[in-house]
Order: sequence, then structure tokens, then C-alpha cells
Amino acid sequence: MTAKTTYNVAVVGATGAVGQKILKLLAEKEFPVNEIKLLSSKRSAGKIVAFNHKDVTIEEATPESFEGIDIALFSAGGSVSKQLAPEAVKRGAVVVDNTSAYRMAEDVPLVVPEVNNDAIKDHNGIIANPNCSTIQMVTALKPIKDRFGLKRVIVSTYQAVSGAGTQAAIELQQQARQFINNEELEANILPVKGEEKHYPIAFNALPQIDVFNENGYTFEEMKMINETKKILGDQDLSVAATCVRLPFFTSHAESVYIEVEKAGVTVQDLWKELESADGVILEDDPATQTYPTPLSAADKEAVFVGRVRKDLDNENGFHLWVVSDNLLKGAALNTVQIAQSIIKNNWL
Repeated sequence: MTAKTTYNVAVVGATGAVGQKILKLLAEKEFPVNEIKLLSSKRSAGKIVAFNHKDVTIEEATPESFEGIDIALFSAGGSVSKQLAPEAVKRGAVVVDNTSAYRMAEDVPLVVPEVNNDAIKDHNGIIANPNCSTIQMVTALKPIKDRFGLKRVIVSTYQAVSGAGTQAAIELQQQARQFINNEELEANILPVKGEEKHYPIAFNALPQIDVFNENGYTFEEMKMINETKKILGDQDLSVAATCVRLPFFTSHAESVYIEVEKAGVTVQDLWKELESADGVILEDDPATQTYPTPLSAADKEAVFVGRVRKDLDNENGFHLWVVSDNLLKGAALNTVQIAQSIIKNNWL
């Protein structure tokens, strides 16, 4: 059978921050779209959104929306994905899901193309996009693991408010103005909108992202722990995470401690692997104060790594600083890359 050359694409959550980034990337990367269908909640239906210099009307997402769709890109929340992704698959679409709904399902590949692209071909209709913080970390760790082995990972994250949605970013702006005007800071969203207690994010640090589990770790931290093991294919890998929200708008940063298996590894060895790794840019020169920051990584597609240094007490221990745009590589870009790989390899 002759492979298609253009594809009918649906974007679910087309009005959201990630959905908008997905549309922009599909156009910029000249994804071979035949027809595009933009889907959202009933509240957003009827709005007009531009795609590829054309106006497209948002439609309410229903099971019937996926008739004739080849690829469906979901970014509208886990409950929507659980409800509608199976309906899309039932109608012949391949789903790339950007929520946590299916990430740990045994029969669903969890994919970062630079890390485990071949896992896509084993899909049963759904491919999961990992958590934003996990994506950038495993992209940096994959070349190190392949060359030197990996025994342990301890990560502390410094995450932008955009990871909590547009309203969190707006609240940061409002609180900053209140702080400067010496007014009381009004907090209604962070750390978790649905929780009873809220804290200001402006000029603050919140060591809670998502709700707490009984083990004392947050859901965000457990996502990083479990997803890292699944993507890297190593359930014996020791992983611990502390996830923190900070008052900036774009890009997540991570302080990552690792222990490699091979003896005698140097910082220069790690530099060499990182410099040649797909999707990674090394920015590491203490002499010139060269290292990535959330601002310098914003609106860029790569994962940036700096501050690579050997631990002073553990011969096999190293520290890294990993930064990436959470809405691009951490979400929309990874989703589009998966879709590109599907059509490139005819894995529909």
C-alpha cells in the first residue's frame, strides 16, 4: 500500500498555550497537513484561530470529531484525553497525548525522540508525551548513560509558572505589582489551584508542584521518577526528585546529580558526549561565566547543559545544570517531533 503524503490532523486543546505552540510548529516545520481540525471545549467553540495564514474555526471536541483523522495531538488535560483518545483511536487516528493520562500505561510508549524513538513503532494507537521536566533531563542523560552507564539520579527543579498555565503567569504579574506597591499579595492558584491553601509566587519559591502522595513526594516528583525509568528502560535506576516553582515565566531549570557506572570518567568525557548528542547544546565555560539560564533558553528548541563538574567526594559523581523551554521541547515540540517520526517511518 502506498504511504500517504499528506495527513488529516486534529489538535485537541487548540486554544491553550501548548496547543498554540503546536499549531505554530506544524506551520513552521511544514508538517504535511491535508486538512486540520482544531478542537477544544464547548466554551471555546466558534472562536477563530489562524493556521498557516488561514482562519480556522474551533470546534467542540466530540467522539465524532475524529472521523477521517490520521493524527490527533492532544493537549487539553488528562480527563479529556481519557475520554476522547480511545474514541480517536477507534476511528483510525494515532494519538500523541501531551497529558499524564497514559504515560505509565504498559502498552503505551512514552517517547522522547532523541532518546527512545524506536518505541513509537510499538504503539497501539496512543503515544504519550512525557512530563516537561522529565523530557529535558533524559535528553541530557541519555548520551551519558549510553557511554558510561548510570546508577543514580538526584534532581532539583526550578520550574517556570507557565507550567501551571496561563492564569498562574497572570497571577505572578499581578502579585509583582502588588509587592512593588506594598500591597497584600493575593494568591488563588499556586501551588495547586484545586487545593484549599495557596501561596504567593512573586519573589518566592514554592516546593510543591501538584498534589502530595502518601509517600511525601508530589505527583510531579513521582512523574519524574517513574517516567525517567520508563524512558531510559531501567527500572533499577535510582531516581529522586524535588520539584520547585519559581517566579519566572518560561523555561525550566534543573540541578542534576548523577553517578555513572564506569570508573575514571572525566568532565571532558561528559562534555564530548553532550556536544555530539541530538537536541543538546553544551554551554559550559566558567572562565567566561557561560551557562544556560531560563531567559537564554526561552523560545529555543534545544536542551541546554552547563555547570558540568565532578563531585568532590564521589569519584563517579557529577553535577549538571539543565535548562529548556518547557512549552517547546517540554511539550509542543516533543509532540510534533513524535508526529514527524510517525509519518517519516510510516508508523501510523
